[in-house]
Amino acid sequence: MRLLRNNWFWNIILVLTLIICAMVLAMHFKNWIGADDDGLNLRSGFYRVHVPYQELDSVLLVDRIPPMQRINGFSALEKEKGIFREFKDSLTNKRVHVFVDNIGHQKIKLVYRDSVYIYLNLKDSVETIQLMNNLSAKIPNVE
Repeated sequence: MRLLRNNWFWNIILVLTLIICAMVLAMHFKNWIGADDDGLNLRSGFYRVHVPYQELDSVLLVDRIPPMQRINGFSALEKEKGIFREFKDSLTNKRVHVFVDNIGHQKIKLVYRDSVYIYLNLKDSVETIQLMNNLSAKIPNVE
């Protein structure tokens, strides 16, 4: 009986740790995409990016993301999320944001501000293609 009374503190810490881990997993479960009048907001857990439509240079559909070194982020099952650095550009500290919900499907490669890359896709490939078409229509025309 004495053993049970002495462990209540550690039991509470264990339960709180499990709750926090479950909340972090739920935050990273999918990409949250919001669009307003001036740009696209991408969010997945701790990773957030705002892409202004006026600074979009290109929107491409690619089959694979290039080999990259993870600066921070994670890979789990079919998900790949975080901030990466391309191998070919490892001398500069050029960061690439990756918001991939399904690694097997095609990904959207967004290029904005001339050289900032974002790779993203959604769980459903049809929604990914619809998002790509919507973003392609938002690219400013160069005259």
